[in-house]
Amino acid sequence: MPPLQPTIDEALEQLGRIFPAGPFLDRRLGRALAFQALYEMDQGHHAPAQVLDRLAETFKDAVGSPYPVDVLNDATRYAQELVSGVLANRPAIDGVIQQRAPLWPLAQMSAVDRNVLRIGLYESLYGNATVPLRTAINEAVELAKLFGSETSAKFVNGVLGRAVDATQPG
Repeated sequence: MPPLQPTIDEALEQLGRIFPAGPFLDRRLGRALAFQALYEMDQGHHAPAQVLDRLAETFKDAVGSPYPVDVLNDATRYAQELVSGVLANRPAIDGVIQQRAPLWPLAQMSAVDRNVLRIGLYESLYGNATVPLRTAINEAVELAKLFGSETSAKFVNGVLGRAVDATQPG
């Protein structure tokens, strides 16, 4: 009987297929790491900094890592930036989620959707200087596809689209 949880080497191999080498790999991988940290904080009440440190160490120590050390370091730094930004702006971000998804109270929303939205809104509303708006939304939708349910991507796209439209002048 195969183990229920994949080994770290299997997980890294899967990540290598999901996030292949290319431009902005550190950002894409950083978003995935930030999501994992925020999700664990949300569900398991773990400290996000500890989760990020643990994930970074695990990736660096793995034998078959598909990523160079500098990409992992940059991804970890970006994940830390995202997590810090989301946590610093969480009340405002959660308020926007509630305004743009009024039929879904935060506590009843899937933890995956809630945390993907937090990252997407942080990058959309607070990270515009470094991340183009369209990219922030597209990357959040990709995270929703990767970690969420069948309907997560559509839900995330709709909420982010409404939130961004509401902040645009005119």
